[in-house]
Amino acid sequence: MGHIRINEEKSTFLVLGGCGFIGSHLIAALLEQGFRVRCFDLPNIVPIRSDFINASRFELIEGNFANDGEVAKAMEGCDVCYHLVSTTLPKSSNADPVFDVESNVVATIKFLNNAVKYGIKKVIFVSSGGTVYGNPSEIPISEDHPINPICSYGITKFTIERYLEAFYILHGLDYTVLRISNPFGEGQRIQANQGVIAVFLGKILKGEPVEIWGDGSVVRDFIYISDVIDALLKAVRTPCGERIFNIGSGEGLSLNDIINRIEKIRGIPVKRNYIPGRAFDVPVNILNIKRAEKHLDWRPKIEFDSGLRKFIEWLENAQ
Repeated sequence: MGHIRINEEKSTFLVLGGCGFIGSHLIAALLEQGFRVRCFDLPNIVPIRSDFINASRFELIEGNFANDGEVAKAMEGCDVCYHLVSTTLPKSSNADPVFDVESNVVATIKFLNNAVKYGIKKVIFVSSGGTVYGNPSEIPISEDHPINPICSYGITKFTIERYLEAFYILHGLDYTVLRISNPFGEGQRIQANQGVIAVFLGKILKGEPVEIWGDGSVVRDFIYISDVIDALLKAVRTPCGERIFNIGSGEGLSLNDIINRIEKIRGIPVKRNYIPGRAFDVPVNILNIKRAEKHLDWRPKIEFDSGLRKFIEWLENAQ
């Protein structure tokens, strides 16, 4: 079971959840590299990016990930599949764990059965570097850190990782897992419930106060979207034995740090409204990215302040 040899003229990539923030940037990058790309997403979802909708090598198939027949139709003739679908968010997953498991884990197992059936060569899965580890016993957190998620979202992400390993052993279905930290950048929805930087900026640009869970000391690892896409592209070829990689900046910033930096860039003070913290928010999450640096030849190129400035400029121009 060697690594994939990708022939750009013949390979077709399937991106499950391709209309979203990461997915649309990924599709644009794959098309730019000359690949054929098929996007699968829910009906009537407006893609974050629309510049590739009419590209000759792009195809959009609408359907529900929970419907394995619709997903199977999208898989026909594809070589590599990116699995970006998630029906829940960390903060909403605990409200209905049964739905989380049925719509994510069960649906993914059906997808993997079809991946074997239709001869998919490799699956690249976007997992959660921010939730699978739980409360860290070491900082930065390496891929070998104990897995102790404290929210349903993290539990289902890790469960899917284990099924990928099982399908690799049982059926030879190759895979790579990227445990991504907190991506941000152009195209991220400011009115969504995920992506703290986008949510903060959405409030700030409207002149509204920013709501901060707890005292603002919670520390997270943030990574600019172009660096995430670079990692996703490099994950297609993984000749080493490693299949799980942390993708982050390797550095941490508190929520207060982020607001301070936004204030510095914009030169305008931000109104802050501190509200009670949430039980599933671990105090610190910073990822160790040495494995990706060594085996994927990947490292982040965009410094936080530079990425934040780009994102702010994009949002201001989009208003």
